[in-house]
Order: sequence, then structure tokens, then C-alpha cells
Amino acid sequence: MTRTLDEWLAYQERVNVRSIELGLDRVRAVWQAMGAPAPARRVITVGGTNGKGSTVALLESMLAAAGQRVGCYTSPHLLHYRERVRIEGVDASDDALIASFERIEAARGEIPLTYFEFGTLAALDLFARANLDVAVLEVGLGGRLDAVNIIDADISIITTVDLDHMDWLGPDRDSIGVEKAGIARADRPAIVGETEPPKGLLDALQRIGAQVQRAGVDFSVEHLAERGWRWAHVDGTDMQLPDPALAAPVQYANAAAAVAAIHALQASDEAAAAINLETIAAAGLRTVHVAARLQSLGGDPALVVDVGHNPQAARALAEWLDAHPGGRVHAVYGALSDKDVGGVIRALGSRIDHWHLAGLEKDTPRGLPSSVLLDQLLLALPKARYDIHEDVRSALSAARATARAGERVLAFGSFFVASAVLAESKGPLSA
Repeated sequence: MTRTLDEWLAYQERVNVRSIELGLDRVRAVWQAMGAPAPARRVITVGGTNGKGSTVALLESMLAAAGQRVGCYTSPHLLHYRERVRIEGVDASDDALIASFERIEAARGEIPLTYFEFGTLAALDLFARANLDVAVLEVGLGGRLDAVNIIDADISIITTVDLDHMDWLGPDRDSIGVEKAGIARADRPAIVGETEPPKGLLDALQRIGAQVQRAGVDFSVEHLAERGWRWAHVDGTDMQLPDPALAAPVQYANAAAAVAAIHALQASDEAAAAINLETIAAAGLRTVHVAARLQSLGGDPALVVDVGHNPQAARALAEWLDAHPGGRVHAVYGALSDKDVGGVIRALGSRIDHWHLAGLEKDTPRGLPSSVLLDQLLLALPKARYDIHEDVRSALSAARATARAGERVLAFGSFFVASAVLAESKGPLSA
């Protein structure tokens, strides 16, 4: 039976009753049944609590500037499923994805696969057919047992480790770090993007035997007095680079990790060694685009959308607001049931002048109703000003009606929030 892409996605949600089912045995068996071809000449896998999507985009932009054929796999999507698989900057077509799903279905037999596993295998299948120089794979959840980990990465990046998905990954940063370290391989570079990583992460990387390169130890960032920043490595490499096109201060750390990964790639890849790292890093930083990472959609009052959904991401939002003081801030906020809503609210605190709480229960079974968000808001900020709304669309409409010229509407908290705001605003997919 011929299915449309939407019919295939609906089928994948039905065929395995669990939306999340960590483990590599099933997905590896299907990949082997498909021949297990290499997805590219080199593979970079990106894991971490926050910053994965931005780091993937930075890598893609820099490697493309070097003339490399690059494929990127990311999740979740914002407006259309096709966004998850990009080859040379172009989203996969419906027809290509459908053909890949048909090949996966023929290979899997009676082996159950989750929605995410279908998508991961499709990305690997399409990359393997595209004759790529580099495949950049974003981890969906954790690392050690995530479906992308069936591929042995030449270089791994762990951007940050913080408290998120604790039901699956563990109760503290050390245990979460162990799970994220699982994407690394013995005798291959593992880039650690934060300057104060948990001991659990570092110990796990040492047990694996990875070649660890740490931010603040093996490579560093220095902000320059006028404009730009300096990236330096202990091997003597020293480059002056332009500011990233991405807005948040945390993007310097993501950019530094991306540069470190390409620098490590040069040490083991003859083709990459010929690349002028400073030139391609600068070009990539100037041209990088990624949706819903402090993306400005314009207007007055200004509308800004971000996918920040946990306390660490909320602290990054707070840092950005502090660095860009202005008029009153009206938040459009929605969250999923496994998120630390109180931690997010406390991180932003009085920086938000008015909260518009949006229910997400119509979007996903994991979505929280606005009444639950309100309970958490009043526990964290008893004097907060707020309104509750049944969905993101109504929350956004109310926030825009309430905000005055010179003020800002900040929509964040979940990919479902960002997706709804982008669709409603008909904004471009990249800032």
C-alpha cells in the first residue's frame, strides 16, 4: 500500500505503543538488515542537554564553507518533519523520506521501532546514498542508548550536562553525564563544551578511552574589547573570529565546541587538514541560521521565540535579557509534563513582567494544561502577573494585545510553543 508522508508518520506512532524506548539492539538489527552502509566518510555526533541544535547548525555552516558535502540529522522539527534531515542545506523531500521508510519497513520484519527510530534510520539511509563528506547527527535523548549511537562517531561533542529527562537519564548531573558520554569512542576525540562539566561525564569518558578535549582546558574563548572573540588551543592554534550570527551569549560556547571538533577532524583527515580553519570558521559564524533560538520575528512590540525548555536554557534566556535591557517582557510559556516548570520560572524570575500561560494538552499527551503551569508559577513567584490560555495561539494573541510599543513578547518553553508561534507569525525558518 502506498502511503503519503503524513500517513507514514501516523503509522509509526501507532506501530509501537511506546513513544520512547531506549536501547540499540532493535534499531541496530534493522540497520544491519539494510546493509549498514557508512552514512558518510566522517561522522560527528552531537549530544548534550542544551545547545545541540545550534552546534549542529554551526558545524553545518562551517563545513559547508569549506566545500564539504554535509548531511545533518536533528530533532524535533518545528513546522515540518522534512526539517529533520538536511543534505547540503536542503530538507529531505517527501518522496525521499517515503522511499526510505518503505526500505526500513521491508527490512524490519517483526522488529518494533519507535517513531524516532524510524526517523533515525531514514536519515542514515538517505545520507548513505548521498555520498557525503560529513554526517552530523544530533542525539535525541541521552546518548548511550539513543538510536544515533549505532553509528561509531569519528568525533563526539557533549555541549552541556544539566537536569532534564531525569526519569530516563538519572537524578543528577553525574549520572546524566554518564549517559551522554556513551556517544564517545575509544581513541577518538570527544569535545566537552562546558567549562565545569560533571565528574561523572569526565570519568565515563576516561573509562571509554576517548581523547577528551575540554573547554577552558584544551581550548578557550576570549571576548575581545571591540568586536569578535579569540579561539585558542593548547597546541598553539590561535584565531580571531567574528561574533556568531546567533543571538544568545551561550552561542560562543557552542561555536567554540564546533571549531574544536573541526580542528580535531583536521588531525586525522587528510582532506580536512587542507582546510583553512580560521577562514571557514569565520564564514560559518557569519552565515549560520537556526530557527527558534532567540529568533526575532520583528514587529513592535517585538516578538522573540526560543525553544528553551529547562532551567539551564532558562538561565541562558535570563542572561540574554540582562544583556539586552529594554521595555517590559511578556512571556508566552508552555511546557511538557517531564519538565522542571518551577526551575524554569525561578530562573527567569522578575525579568518577566507578565506571564501568558499556554496549555499544550491538545498538542501532545505530555502537554501540561495552563492550570498546572499556574500552580507552579504561583509557588515560584506568588506576586506574578499572569493570564491563562487554552493554547499557544490564544496566549500569543493576548500577549500581543497586552504589550505596548517598545516592549517585547518572548515565546518559549517547548518546541510545541515555538512551532505554533512560527506558524501563526508565518516567520521564516531561520533568523
